[in-house]
Formats: sequence, C-alpha cells, structure tokens
Amino acid sequence: MEKRHKVLFQQLEDYRQETLKAIDGLTDEDANIIPEGFSNNILWNLGHIYLDQYLWIAHLTKETIPIPPGFNEWFNFGTKPADWDTPPPNLEVLVTLLREQPQKIQAAYKDRLEEEFPATESGMHTIAQVLVRTIFHEGVHLASLNTIRRFLGK
Repeated sequence: MEKRHKVLFQQLEDYRQETLKAIDGLTDEDANIIPEGFSNNILWNLGHIYLDQYLWIAHLTKETIPIPPGFNEWFNFGTKPADWDTPPPNLEVLVTLLREQPQKIQAAYKDRLEEEFPATESGMHTIAQVLVRTIFHEGVHLASLNTIRRFLGK
C-alpha cells in the first residue's frame, strides 16, 4: 500500500478515536438529550457519522453497501430524533459500529482507493477523495458532539 494511503487510513482511524473519546463516559440517557436550540443529539450525530461514510462511498461507486436496517430513516441528511417512529440503536451498538468501521473500510477498499468513477456533483471521483471528505465531515460532527457535551455539563 502506498504511503499516502497508509496516512489516509491512519487519519480515518485517528479521527474515529477522537470521536469515540469525545463520548467516553456518556450514558444512553446523555446521548439522547437534545439541548435547547439543537435539533439533534449525540446519538444522532454518531449514527450520522457512521452512515455518511458509507453513503458517500455507495454514491460514488454505485455499489450496495450493507447499512443496518433503519439507519437511513434515523441518521440520513435532514433527519432528526423528533421524527423517529421507531427506537434507534443504543449508544453501545453505535460505538461498536463506529469502532469497527475504519478497519472494514480499509479491508474493503485498500486496493481501490484510486479507482476512477464518474465524478460526483462535488467533483469527487475516487474513494480516496471520498474518505478525505468524510474525515472532514466527521470533524464537523465531532465539534457538535463536543458542544452538546458541554451543554450537558459533562
């Protein structure tokens, strides 16, 4: 594997560890609180981070990615907990999925990072480019997690 690809996968893992560190010690109850002025909670942000990486890869490659049932309804763009009709996975389930995801992405795509696909509307045409975008996106939601945690006084 090329050095720059190793760096990309290391960043994917490092940012994920930062995300998981940001929620360390929180309970399911904490993760479900929506502070005043917010439309989402910690649980939604975690599920959205997980889903976003797979949605962008699937959008680029046009391949089916096994996304757990309900995730599109709970965690897709424009969703919010106030609209949930069924209970989402608990914090422990999301933490497990998030912890495993970087290794699963590396195993599935390590030899395909520079494979060319028709460009997305934002100009991305390789899985490597999608991963850079999703790492940035995770950082945006990490800031939201940290802000919500401060509002919770945790």
